[in-house]
Amino acid sequence: MRLDISAWCTIANNRIQKNGGELFRDDASIPVTDFLVNAYKSFQLDYPKFYKMDGLSKLGWLAAEVLLKLENITERYSQGDIALVLSNRNSSLDTDIRYFETTKSMASPALFVYTLPNIVMGEICIRHGFKGENALFVFEKFESAFLSRYVQNLVEANDCKACVCGWVDLLANNYNATLFLIEKSNTEKMGEFSPENIQNIYESTNG
Repeated sequence: MRLDISAWCTIANNRIQKNGGELFRDDASIPVTDFLVNAYKSFQLDYPKFYKMDGLSKLGWLAAEVLLKLENITERYSQGDIALVLSNRNSSLDTDIRYFETTKSMASPALFVYTLPNIVMGEICIRHGFKGENALFVFEKFESAFLSRYVQNLVEANDCKACVCGWVDLLANNYNATLFLIEKSNTEKMGEFSPENIQNIYESTNG
């Protein structure tokens, strides 16, 4: 069964792209947290909880917001038919470190709730109402072959009809979000969902 990329979004190097077009760019010298807030404001989004999220959740949530805008997937599929599959390298280490520092005086409950890497998935699912399969994997690097095979298996097993998948990683000011919207071969908007194609898109974020 052929799967296609209906849309893709990347956030890296203080710029945001969707389907190859640049939507936002900021001063390369500012911290990632400031960049994400500036982008949120630039897109005129209205989700007050965004400001309470940790950096990893802000990054993943914003990438999903850009990816899914105008795609109308919750109108075309039931909530239980939309899967979310993410991966990263550093788990929730960025927040873990900051939380550990607070334990030296007064442990921060606001940080503690983000000391799991799959919390970013919860934030995305709450925002968009996804109730399908969800999984997060930790790898040393972006594993395009694994991601392609895993999503393919989900669709073939009828566990989902559409999938938001990709890479969301953040540690200090090193970060990258590369997300794909995947559907069965009925659009061919952005090419086939193959390891080669998604690897090329991921690598383009470093340019």
